[in-house]
Amino acid sequence: MGFEVESRGISFKALKADLTRLEVDALVNPANSLLIMGGGVAGALKRAGGLEIEREARRYAPCPVGEAVATTAGKLKAKHVIHAPTMERPAMATSPEKVYKATLAALKCADKVKASSIALPAMGAGVGGVPPVKAAEAMVKAAREHLKANVNLRKVVFVGLSEDVVQAFERALKHVLLEKA
Repeated sequence: MGFEVESRGISFKALKADLTRLEVDALVNPANSLLIMGGGVAGALKRAGGLEIEREARRYAPCPVGEAVATTAGKLKAKHVIHAPTMERPAMATSPEKVYKATLAALKCADKVKASSIALPAMGAGVGGVPPVKAAEAMVKAAREHLKANVNLRKVVFVGLSEDVVQAFERALKHVLLEKA
């Protein structure tokens, strides 16, 4: 269930779901540069997948906004967790520009690990304070830009726990992918 559209042979989906339960090659953690997995999505990924995800991630710290690293997914169904910082320190405010950079970095990292499917939560829309509509638009723009040259990804899932976040992704997909394709 959820809204789905195809562009350039790639399936894009807006889905109301628990990110930690999805079966995709890579799950994205909207991290902080220190790669400390405290609350929000990071905390949920660590609780569901195990402490080894954070232990491995911390070896790559600091990781600046605009870069991303892949780690094990522990007990999760995914093969990788991609840590893409949207902020420098835990629980900092962020911006749509940083969300764009983090999304682009996550997608590039997914290509490096040869992921064919990826799931992304609303980056920066939690403690980062970016309104879901702005986060979704920045993320879909980054996906459109990156996937022009993509070689591996065939499925991109934008995930929200609440209906308003899923609707923000649906609107962004319709506006950015369909009207500007």
